[in-house]
Amino acid sequence: MPEKQKINILWFGNNLRIRDNESLFKIMREDLPFLAVYIFDATFFNSTQFSFRKIGKFRAKFLLETVSDLENNLKKKKIPFLKKFGQVQDIFKQISEDFEVEKIFCQREWTKEELEVVNQIKAFLPAVKWVKSYSQLLLQPQFVKVKLDEIPLLFTTFRQKTEKDFKIRNEFDSEHLVYNKSILDLKINSDNISLQTLGFDEFEMHQSTAFPFSGGETEGWERLNHYFFETQNLGCYKETRNGLIDKDYSSKFSVWLANGSLSAVPVFHEIKRYEAEFGENESTYWLVFELLWRDFFKYTSMQFREKIFQKNGILDRDYEWKSDQNLINQWINGETDSDFINANMLEIKNTGWMSNRGRQNVASYFCKILKQDWRIGAAYFEEMLIDYDVHSNYGNWMYLAGVGNDPRSRTFNAAKQAEQYDSEYKFRNLWLK
Repeated sequence: MPEKQKINILWFGNNLRIRDNESLFKIMREDLPFLAVYIFDATFFNSTQFSFRKIGKFRAKFLLETVSDLENNLKKKKIPFLKKFGQVQDIFKQISEDFEVEKIFCQREWTKEELEVVNQIKAFLPAVKWVKSYSQLLLQPQFVKVKLDEIPLLFTTFRQKTEKDFKIRNEFDSEHLVYNKSILDLKINSDNISLQTLGFDEFEMHQSTAFPFSGGETEGWERLNHYFFETQNLGCYKETRNGLIDKDYSSKFSVWLANGSLSAVPVFHEIKRYEAEFGENESTYWLVFELLWRDFFKYTSMQFREKIFQKNGILDRDYEWKSDQNLINQWINGETDSDFINANMLEIKNTGWMSNRGRQNVASYFCKILKQDWRIGAAYFEEMLIDYDVHSNYGNWMYLAGVGNDPRSRTFNAAKQAEQYDSEYKFRNLWLK
C-alpha cells in the first residue's frame, strides 16, 4: 500500500470565522498541509430533550448560511474545505482512510455533548495530537486565574475583580495569512446540505422579525460597522437596549457570537476604536459589560460542568418543580393570562428571536408563576433561539429559576414590566393582532 499523505485537520465548531481564529492561525504556521472540516452532526439534529429538538429551523437556517459564508472565505484563501452531514466519528474515519492525521486543531469545549464527540474520535485515532484554543472567550483563562481563585457566584464580584487592570489579548492575525501548502488528494466530496437535509422545510422569515439578518462572518462585520460607525447606535445602546421592536434597539451581536462567526475580542477592540473616534460613555461601556456577562456564564459552566443542567442547579437548591403539559403548551403558544408574556412567546415561535427583556420575563413567568421545571423552558429555548449558546442559555435559566447565580430568587412582575417597556402597546399589538 502506498504511504498515506500526512495532514493536519482544522475542525470547525463554534468558531466559524476567518478573522481572529486562533486554530486557523496556529495550523497555518505548521509545515504540514491541512484540511478544514465542518460536520453537521446527524446525531445532534435527530436528538430531542423534553420532546424538543436540539436545534430548530431558525438556527439551522442561520447555521447553513454561516457555513456557506465560511466556505466562500476559505475558498478565497485556497484552503481545502470538507463540509459533511453525518456521524462525526464516521466522517473522521473516512478522512483517516485516505490520510495520516497528525494533529487536530479545534476550539476547546467543556460541556458534556461536545466532550462525548471528541472522545469518540480519540477512541479510533489515539495517536493524534489535539491543539485546542479557548477562542470563544473575551478574557483568557490565565488572566482570570490570576484575578480569581474560583469563579464567584455573583457577576458583580466577577466583573469588579476582572475589570481592574483589564487586559484583552490582541487579535490573532489569521485573516491575512496565505495558504501555500501542497495540494491534497481528497477523495471525499463535500455534501450538498439544505434545510431538508437537516429535517426542515424551506421557509421565509417573518416580516415583523427584529432579527432580519443572514448568517456568516461577512454579514456579522457588516452589522457591526452599521451599528458602530454608520449609525453610531453604540453611543445610545444603554438607553435603547431594553427595546422590543426593530433591529437597532440592540446590537444583535449575540447571534454571530453564539456560533463564533464573530469573536468577542475584535468586537471589544472595535468598541475601543469607536470610543477613540466618537468618545466613550455609559453605552460604550455597557456593551463591554454585556460581553463580560457572556464570559461569566462560560466560566461558571467551566467551573460547575454538569451541574448547570441539573434540576437543583449550581446552588443545589431543592425546589419542587411541576411538569404540566397544558400549562407548558399555553406558555409556548402565547395563551397565558399575561398579554406581555404571550406577545414575547409568539415572537420567538415565529422568528427564533426574543429581546433580553422578553427572555427574562417569560423565563420568570414559566418558573415562578406557572411553577414548571426550568429545564423544560431551557430546552425549548435551545430549540428555538437563533442565538442559542449553551452557557448563556442554561446560566440565564438557572438565574431566573433561583438555582443559579442569583441567590435572591427574584420574580418579574409581567404587568409592571409591560407598563414600563410597552406602555403604548406597540409590541403587544404587533404580535397579538
